Amino acid sequence: MSTITLSLKLPQELIPVLEVNDTQLEERILELILLELVREQRISTGKAAELLGISKWEFVPKLAENDIPYFTESPEELVAQLETVNRLFGE
Repeated sequence: MSTITLSLKLPQELIPVLEVNDTQLEERILELILLELVREQRISTGKAAELLGISKWEFVPKLAENDIPYFTESPEELVAQLETVNRLFGE
């Protein structure tokens, strides 16, 4: 994976709010960026997990901790998808 390095000035008072120490800061900022991109539906949960170097299933609790739904479909859309699967594969 290709990366870029950038310099970012953060007020020192943000460190306790982010609930990380100095060595965890870079990873936490990346996590927050990826979570917001998922919230905006600009990247998938799988891609976000991959970029963090964790499994998709390890990423799901991070979504919950940040009030980001894993399923973006409405209940009606989920029912329609299940009906399609049942039709295709026979109940």
